[in-house]
Amino acid sequence: MDRTTPAGEAEEAQRILDMEVPSSRRTLGPFLAQAFRWLGIAFVAFHMVVLLVYPIDPTIGRPVHVYVGAILGLGLFAASTNSRLDRVAWYDWLLILCCIGIVTHFALDADGIEMRAFMGPNERDTVVGLAALLILLEFARRTAGIAMPIIAIVFITYIFAGPWLPGALYHTGVPWRDAVNFLAGTEGIFGITTSVSSTFIIMFVTFAAFLQTSKAGEFFNDLAMGLVGWARGGPAKVAVVSSSMFGAVSGSSVANVVASGTFTIPMMKRAGYDAETAGAVEATASTGGQLAPPVMGAGAFIMAEVLGVPYQEILIAGIIPAVLYYVACYSHADLHALKAGLHGLPRSELPNLARLMLRAYLFSPLLILIIVLLSGYSPFRAAGLGIAATIVIMFGTFLAHRVFIARENPFTALIASIWQLWLAICEALAGGAREALQLVAVCATAGIVAGVIGLTGIGGRFATILLELGGTVPLLAMTFAAIVALILGMGVPTTAAYAIAAAVVAPGLIRMGVEPLVAHMFIFYYAVLSAITPPVALASFAAAGLARGSLWGTSLKALKFGMATFLVPYMFYLNPVLLAQGPLLGVFQALATAGIGVVLLACATEGYMGGRLALPLRFVCAAAALMCIVPEGLTDLIGIGLGTVLFAWQKFGRRHVLA
Repeated sequence: MDRTTPAGEAEEAQRILDMEVPSSRRTLGPFLAQAFRWLGIAFVAFHMVVLLVYPIDPTIGRPVHVYVGAILGLGLFAASTNSRLDRVAWYDWLLILCCIGIVTHFALDADGIEMRAFMGPNERDTVVGLAALLILLEFARRTAGIAMPIIAIVFITYIFAGPWLPGALYHTGVPWRDAVNFLAGTEGIFGITTSVSSTFIIMFVTFAAFLQTSKAGEFFNDLAMGLVGWARGGPAKVAVVSSSMFGAVSGSSVANVVASGTFTIPMMKRAGYDAETAGAVEATASTGGQLAPPVMGAGAFIMAEVLGVPYQEILIAGIIPAVLYYVACYSHADLHALKAGLHGLPRSELPNLARLMLRAYLFSPLLILIIVLLSGYSPFRAAGLGIAATIVIMFGTFLAHRVFIARENPFTALIASIWQLWLAICEALAGGAREALQLVAVCATAGIVAGVIGLTGIGGRFATILLELGGTVPLLAMTFAAIVALILGMGVPTTAAYAIAAAVVAPGLIRMGVEPLVAHMFIFYYAVLSAITPPVALASFAAAGLARGSLWGTSLKALKFGMATFLVPYMFYLNPVLLAQGPLLGVFQALATAGIGVVLLACATEGYMGGRLALPLRFVCAAAALMCIVPEGLTDLIGIGLGTVLFAWQKFGRRHVLA
């Protein structure tokens, strides 16, 4: 199919999204497609009612969340790319019946299950638990790829292999029935990660779907064009700004790339960027969206639950790291444009800012979300109010367009607008269900890993090893934690990578004396950065697909563009004030010096500061950057002074010598 046509672009966008999930997405006939679509709508609507109107027992709610989600996953994704994609196979119907049986078991016997959690499960609990584990692994494989189930199977195997393993890996073993019932209970599949998935994550994914349906994403792109499209390297800066806005409400780096990159990457290529550079800029900018408040990707909700703190505290702590990330991205885009002599877009091609402000109401759901969150309400209630605001905006837009532009009869316009709103709400709910499936699967599967860690005690032994490693060189232990998070993130989605690394590594860092919030933010940050870290860099690969560039070339350039961002976690490890943990004056001072540090590091990486930097001067610039990063007044002054002298030399002294 021709990619230049709208249908071709949609097909290409879906192909790129399938880089993050399996490409065995079914194309069902009209009847089954509509049946699963309405099941998805009901699935999301159920969560909204339970969270906002009529709460139910989590013993029922969480199995419904996981296994109705599994019904959707088993129906919409085939077992393999070799399977027929136009119908649901007989064995999938059998698995779907098993899912219905699992949900029925929990729904009809919730009180008995809770009682038997203390008295001991019966045989039916064990059979249902075993089926639940097996079906969940298949659900995760189809929606999130093979890596996550393999990790879960390795951990499950460890339960039984422990008595034969040496050293810190040894444990006495657990009977298989006890293991099954433990992992299929509230310490495993239905534990913290599923609790977060069935509350915060499902609501915020739905909120993002409503924003997309309301065309807020298009407004973000247009606003970014109007704000920075005229500047040197304007298209790249548009990618940075629009990705920061859209990414703030989206939980996937690849989804961010597709939403923003289909618009910004062709624009960058027309402005003179090569395919690899255009893809790298978009991949790096889109990855940062998962670090940007107020949503920060799904992992931040798990972090709040694990730490036992209000989500608002995570939101506030994430502001400065996100600012530093995008300062680094913007600096790289600007310096690259200077080096390459790239200009901005003609103002005649840019949206009119004054006219754009007439659509500024599209920002109101996001503002309402932030205000409600900071007022102390629960995150899912804040998301519910954001969704309500989006619905009001969509209805007002539909009605105003029909009455004032199409000049329809007011009564006819009202009826037609109500119908149009209903269709838009259904589309948003269906979109929320589609986007939530992978997160439901990975969160529940991460619960298996967390359950094994709790059942065998391996987390405590691993923490001891990490404590010994960090006892002499704390930075070495932090680097080890970063590598674990990066490696995990190369094979599984960010949320799962963070959840597993947090369960395995974070306790050791905390026992080393690292503040809990710092330890978890450090791990979370590197789990997110895995999206642009070769050899498996999903965001970079997705951007390369859109740009028609080399996968490795795009990945390596994204790594270079994001180089300054890889030091940001060390900044808030060395100086927790950057997580807004301290007096306001100290926070602003730390932000200013850290900002100067990332700009200097970008200059060193790009080899440009008021002119091309010779190799020795790049090392001087990097040293100045590191001095600004170290949280000491004296080193800050030395770093700023060194950077100032270097800039003056590059700007004036070098020219004088050359003259």
